[in-house]
Amino acid sequence: MPAPQRTSLAAIRRAAAELLEADGPGGLTMQAVAERVGVRAPSLYKHVPGRDALVRLVAEDAATELGVALEAAAPPGTTPRDGLEAAASALRRFAHARPAAFRLVLSPGAEGTRPDPEVSRRAAATVLRLAAELAGPQQALPAARTITAWASGFVAMELADAFRMGGDVDAAFTFGVDALARALAQPSQT
Repeated sequence: MPAPQRTSLAAIRRAAAELLEADGPGGLTMQAVAERVGVRAPSLYKHVPGRDALVRLVAEDAATELGVALEAAAPPGTTPRDGLEAAASALRRFAHARPAAFRLVLSPGAEGTRPDPEVSRRAAATVLRLAAELAGPQQALPAARTITAWASGFVAMELADAFRMGGDVDAAFTFGVDALARALAQPSQT
């Protein structure tokens, strides 16, 4: 009779996500996760083939969580401008709550650590929909990339405490949303 498992993939994923936030990517090791879930490191290999796969699972979970938050914030039927603000604000909230996961999802890593492309597509679905509504279906992808670059760049600077010239950062965020919405809007929407 085989010995009962002392941990689960779900527990490993939770522990890894917690370690990522507590210690950053460097602290996300098989040994650290094993200690957190109360097993020896070799036991983790029954669930995860190695560190890259572990990081990939954490990235996929974070991307999925972010995608759900974006969809909840800007469901179909929301006006494109309001949806853009709601989705950008959801990204901002996610980044403030889980800064290491935000960086993991929005920065390229080694090939083996990146989320599955289908997970990434689902996570980006709301932004792509809003981009198509604003800029038209032919320009949806470049518009979505522009939205993502602006929002993630703004939030990354905010997390790094790089806005040091005074002023209202929340007002600057709203200004950016308005400017993006106007810049991306199809002529029929202006």
